[in-house]
Amino acid sequence: MTATISLSPTLEAEDPSTWSARSAQASSSSLRLSLAPNGPAPALLDGAWWPRSRDLEAELPALAAVLDPLWGRITRVTVNPTHWPVVPRKVPVAGHVMHVGWFGAEQDPHELMLLSYGTGRWNLLVIPPETDPASAAWLMAAASDPSGTSTASRLMEEAAARTRAAVSETDRAVEAVWDSEGGRPSPSPSRDAAAVRTTGSGDPVR
Repeated sequence: MTATISLSPTLEAEDPSTWSARSAQASSSSLRLSLAPNGPAPALLDGAWWPRSRDLEAELPALAAVLDPLWGRITRVTVNPTHWPVVPRKVPVAGHVMHVGWFGAEQDPHELMLLSYGTGRWNLLVIPPETDPASAAWLMAAASDPSGTSTASRLMEEAAARTRAAVSETDRAVEAVWDSEGGRPSPSPSRDAAAVRTTGSGDPVR
C-alpha cells in the first residue's frame, strides 16, 4: 500500500500510479511512509520512508507507532551511518525501547532495516529529508512496487537522473522560446574589426 500515514494512525491507501507531488506533501503532523503490498515473491524493498530530519531519536518513535501494529513490535533497526550524523544505541518508543545498530559497507546507505523479534525483517528506502516533493513521490511509488528489483541506492541514482533530465528539458524549452523571440544578438562585425589591428608581419593582435 502507498500512503500518507497520520499519527492516529490511519492508513489512506493509494495506488502508487496516482502519487503526485501534491500527495507527497504531508502535513507536519503526519508520517510520510509508503509500504509495498504483498507480492508473489519478496521484493528487495518493503517500501519507503521520508523523514523530516536526520535525527533518529526524533523520527523513529513516529515510525514505530505506525509499524508496530502492522508488522509486530519493532525491536531493532540498523542504518548505515553515512547519512546519519548521530546513531543512538537506544530510542524510547511507545511502550518499549528500540535498539539501534549500524553497518558500514554491509548496508546500503539509503536503507533502513527493521527487525521484529520472531516475526520478520523489512527494508525501507530512506528518502533524504531535503528531497523535492516530485522526486519523493516517484521514489515512494518505485520503492513500493512489489515486483521491484532495484536497491535503495539504485533508486536514488534513477531519481537523480530523472531530475537532471527534467532540468535539461526545461532548459531546452527556455532556449527555444528565447530563440523564437529573437534570440541572442549576434556579434557585431564592425566592433570585432575595430578590436583587431595587425603588426607589420600581418599577425593579428587584440
